[in-house]
Amino acid sequence: MNLDTLVSRVDERMRLANRQDGVVWVSPNVAVTGRRGPTEFRTDVYEPVVCLILQGAKELKAGDKTMTIGPGQCLLVSHHVPVSACITKASPLRPYLSLVLRLDVGVLRSLYEEVSDVLDLRVPAQSAGIHDADAALIDAFARMVALSEEPVERKVMEPMLIREIHFRLLMAPHGGMLRQLLRHDSHASNVSRAIRRIRTDFRTAIAVSDLAREVGMSVSSFHKHFREITANTPLQYQKELRLLEARRLLATGDQPVTTVAYSVGYGSPNQFSREYARKFGVSPRTHLASGANQPVGPS
Repeated sequence: MNLDTLVSRVDERMRLANRQDGVVWVSPNVAVTGRRGPTEFRTDVYEPVVCLILQGAKELKAGDKTMTIGPGQCLLVSHHVPVSACITKASPLRPYLSLVLRLDVGVLRSLYEEVSDVLDLRVPAQSAGIHDADAALIDAFARMVALSEEPVERKVMEPMLIREIHFRLLMAPHGGMLRQLLRHDSHASNVSRAIRRIRTDFRTAIAVSDLAREVGMSVSSFHKHFREITANTPLQYQKELRLLEARRLLATGDQPVTTVAYSVGYGSPNQFSREYARKFGVSPRTHLASGANQPVGPS
């Protein structure tokens, strides 16, 4: 199946679901995202995923790097990273459409014995990169979408297709970071372990020296590779998580600003308000007042 045919099939599914603006999960692992118009930039923590753009265009900012992704291209995210993104090209007649698959490091590592002899582990890569999808990868995604219409077949075949997509990403020229994750002692794996720790304890003060020691790296090496992979320092990364969680809490309108500040780990509500306004362009009190009008999911 070529890209145009896949676009038609996905667009039809979104129309049938009456979700041209939103997300439709075609399986527990694969989602379709649609938008009928451009959006403003929004920051969220992206989980490890591969996102295939079918129609329209999107712009992303990770640290000081700006990327534009269009039809037939893949966004590959190997770690949980803060990313600012917006839809730049979409209309009611030609909406933005993308397919998103959650990456599974366990599936990648299950392939290691079969592919380790031919993997090039020297290719440097960042945790978020954009590359052209080849015909084989597009075809694998198309077969995944087709399976969603056949529940029994999907139950048997979906694990095989997920494994195939992981294999094709692992072997692709742009799969350098995924290949690094296969090595338990690699910098990519060490940073991934540190990210899990920060995500678990983001409300608690964390010393970078303690994180470095936990993952078996020197402080200077840990700081260098963490920034290379995530485009943030460890403490900047923690602050991103705190502010994003604060935005989510404020959107519910259930807690005052001071309570939210303390609940995400800030010792000073004034510092929280300054950093929140610097990050989102408005005060936390403004977001609290708008309440339910604030989106709480990825754009």
